[in-house]
Amino acid sequence: MKVTIVTFRDIFQSEAQEVDRFGEDYRRMSAVVFLDKSDAAKAGIKDGSNVLVESDNGRVVVVARISEDAHPGLAFMPNSPWSNQLVPAKTDDTRIPSYKSISATISVTDDKIPTVEDLLRELVS
Repeated sequence: MKVTIVTFRDIFQSEAQEVDRFGEDYRRMSAVVFLDKSDAAKAGIKDGSNVLVESDNGRVVVVARISEDAHPGLAFMPNSPWSNQLVPAKTDDTRIPSYKSISATISVTDDKIPTVEDLLRELVS
């Protein structure tokens, strides 16, 4: 399924980060993608499924959450180490990467959701 990823800041995620950025609560709130109900149904993605999100810049496994709000073609991810895997390195004149319009594909996977430590290991290898 092709979508445009839009990232956002989440107050609850920020609270969990203050307690333990490497903890399960932070991962549960951060390693997630919110999908349009009709898009998810067409792609056979169920709420709580692990999904592989791939962009031209990277890939990451997160959990799918089905949104009751209609937003066909759009998927939303909290700003986090997981969504950062998809962000283009190329910047515009502002030299700030684009976090609001990331072309991606999403598919169901049996792969596990990486921890922050896993993501950091990939970054330095």
